Amino acid sequence: MNETPTAPNVDAAEVAKFQALAARWWDPGSEFRPLHEINPLRLRWIDALAGLAGRRVLDVGCGGGILAESMAAAGATVKGIDLADKPLKVAELHGLESGVHVDYERIAAEALAAREPESFDTVTCMEMLEHVPDPGSTVEACARLVRPGGWLFFSTINRNPKSFALAIVGAEYVLRLLPRGTHQYEKFIKPSELASAGRAAGLALIEMTGLAYNPITGIYKLVADDLGVNYLAAFRRPER
Repeated sequence: MNETPTAPNVDAAEVAKFQALAARWWDPGSEFRPLHEINPLRLRWIDALAGLAGRRVLDVGCGGGILAESMAAAGATVKGIDLADKPLKVAELHGLESGVHVDYERIAAEALAAREPESFDTVTCMEMLEHVPDPGSTVEACARLVRPGGWLFFSTINRNPKSFALAIVGAEYVLRLLPRGTHQYEKFIKPSELASAGRAAGLALIEMTGLAYNPITGIYKLVADDLGVNYLAAFRRPER
């Protein structure tokens, strides 16, 4: 795991937040339980659209490696990057225990794009855009990192009264699915804003789908007709 200087497009308070929780990343009963529960859904969605086996994949904002490791287990050659070193160390240790190899590095997407443009078949950036000062910069960096014809996958949270009620009040204060202060409402991103950032980066939007949680059953599911709170977006970089 190499280290590089922190890039401008980073919120130090956000990095510190995940640094403090790093040791609990792979505990399915911890604050990261939602990530463990939604991971099979997002993994199947990515694999169905882009196919993971034999692909070179980059996971931007990989944290402790939950998605990165599952994509490697599905047959991809995976690199995971993040700016918080403690979650990366946790990811590396878990990989040693599981026997699933992922190449982890502490580097910003923008810096990696300058160093290794057009190097990946697929780029994923999940649950990260709402934690950086300039999400458009991250989208543009991801677009530069993927090869022409390659796939890009993002997930984030819509910005509206419903998302405030469910993603912050409900998830953080009522159901306590997440620690208080995990999200800041003003950083949430409307689907139209993400689509616009993708177009500005030269990407074609292929599909958007919502991610819904039923507090009675405790079950998450993908819902194509409801982008009101959590949602995922699939883009492609056009062939030359």
